[in-house]
Amino acid sequence: MNPVSYRQQNKDVKKGSIHIRIRVLFILIILVSVAICSNLFLIMIMQHDFYTAMAAGSHEMYEQLFPKRGEVFIQDSRSGEEYPLAINRDYFTVYINTKKLVDEEEAEDVTKKISEFFGYDDEEKLSLFLKINERDDPYEPIEKKVEESKVEKLRELNLTGLGFVRRPYRYYPEGELAAHVVGFVGKNEDGMDIGRYGVEGYWQNQLAGSGGFFEGFRTAVGEWIPLGGRSFQPAEDGTDLLLSVDRTVQYMACKRMQEAIDEYEASGGALVVIEPETGAIRAMCSFPDFDPNKYNEVESIEIFNNTAIFTPYEPGSIFKPVTMAAAINEGVVEPDSVFEDTGPIEDLCMKPINNAEGTVYGKQTMTQVLENSVNTGMVHVVEKLGKYNFIDYLENFGFGMKEGIELDSEVSGTIETLREIKKDKLDCYTATASFGQGITATPLQMASAFATIANGGILMRPFIVEEIRYANGKVEKTKPKEIKRVLDKRTASLLSGMLVSVIDNGQSQNAQVDGYYVAGKTGTAQIAGKGGYTDETNHSFVGFAPVDDPAFVIVIKIEKPKRKYASYTTTPVFRDIAEFLLKYYQVSPVR
Repeated sequence: MNPVSYRQQNKDVKKGSIHIRIRVLFILIILVSVAICSNLFLIMIMQHDFYTAMAAGSHEMYEQLFPKRGEVFIQDSRSGEEYPLAINRDYFTVYINTKKLVDEEEAEDVTKKISEFFGYDDEEKLSLFLKINERDDPYEPIEKKVEESKVEKLRELNLTGLGFVRRPYRYYPEGELAAHVVGFVGKNEDGMDIGRYGVEGYWQNQLAGSGGFFEGFRTAVGEWIPLGGRSFQPAEDGTDLLLSVDRTVQYMACKRMQEAIDEYEASGGALVVIEPETGAIRAMCSFPDFDPNKYNEVESIEIFNNTAIFTPYEPGSIFKPVTMAAAINEGVVEPDSVFEDTGPIEDLCMKPINNAEGTVYGKQTMTQVLENSVNTGMVHVVEKLGKYNFIDYLENFGFGMKEGIELDSEVSGTIETLREIKKDKLDCYTATASFGQGITATPLQMASAFATIANGGILMRPFIVEEIRYANGKVEKTKPKEIKRVLDKRTASLLSGMLVSVIDNGQSQNAQVDGYYVAGKTGTAQIAGKGGYTDETNHSFVGFAPVDDPAFVIVIKIEKPKRKYASYTTTPVFRDIAEFLLKYYQVSPVR
């Protein structure tokens, strides 16, 4: 073979081989490229959310920032000194990592020591042992809301697997004092803290504040990258509240009320102390009461209802001064106007309208009508006043509508029965309403009405929050707000004098306070039931002192006492509280 031809042939073979390898390589490149592109498509498009989340978990950081709940304070209204009523306090959740327990013997030893520490009975001890002996749960809660002093003692036991988590809780240092005013913080359906009842419920959004967040980037070891960009919204702490409630007045007045409820075997009651010139609530309590630190231990959730604002009732004879005030203001009667009581009033209602015990009083001045609490005399007064005038005055006093107090669950009473008959003529509903039956009011509404009389005829808006203190340092003070003039000053003065005579000469003499002119009125009202009125009664008293410059109005309501008349139950309570308040506010005797 020609050597040149051989070499040429060999070159051709090598060239073909190279072309084949290039083609194979090209095909491989294409296949790899397709595979890479497919994988990128899968990652970037089809599984974008998954890998974004995974990357965020590795490189992004997000922290939710929680606000501090605002705190609530009460005061000494004389000195301005403040006392915490609702604050935030750290407690601990005690748990055990059962996976750290080696065997049943160790689980039994831990169970024994924990049970001894917390005072568990045999059933609780067995339940705990069954839980922790499974040894498969890294977080088995044992006790919540454990004080730090107890946690320190638990640490000393050096128990295997025992752990502690610090958590903030709402704490009420005064316990039962003003419980219905403050309410409590419970849990909603999602397990989040939420205010219930009282101030905690009404001011939930302001007290809770608003949460914030921090979002940024971190390194592989978890450190924040300052230049990686960030988003930051700070949490805004809740507002603090200073209440108008006086700590000493609240304690003394409500303590005396509790004693009366116990003594007279009553089912419950309510008390309101209001400053007539400003509308400031200085004390408010409802019975039975509760400890907001242990709100979950009450027998019935009805205990949470603040009777002073939640439970309208037929007030009975304490309503008579309201009717009399309207009539005097309209000029249809004067304190010395004479009415002759000839006995029961027939034909207006299904049953005759009588006085208590069926007494017939004969000739009575309007002052004596209040002194002796003459029902028939009040029917005479409202007939002269006129039904529509009567309704107008009740609305001006604020009956039939909420007072707007800054507490959760306020309910208004009703005067709607007066509107059922569309004629300006005396009817059964108007007649009975004149002496406080057939209509309803709350103790707060009665306090507001009498405060209007004590304040020279000017209705003030009741309030219980004196200051709102925002997290940014701004303080908003509540200014006393005049709603309207309801009575002429002369009318208010005349009626106040008539109510002094009620205390001095009428059925309320047990309410007298030596050295002072005191105005007031009792009320014993039958409680309505199915088919009519029952034999059970609510006892009430409303009074103020000193008459020439009233420092306070007190409303007392005792529910279903085992006594017959309010003149024997509520008046001693009023006397004791009024006597204390006059000394507390250093009001000099004038009598």
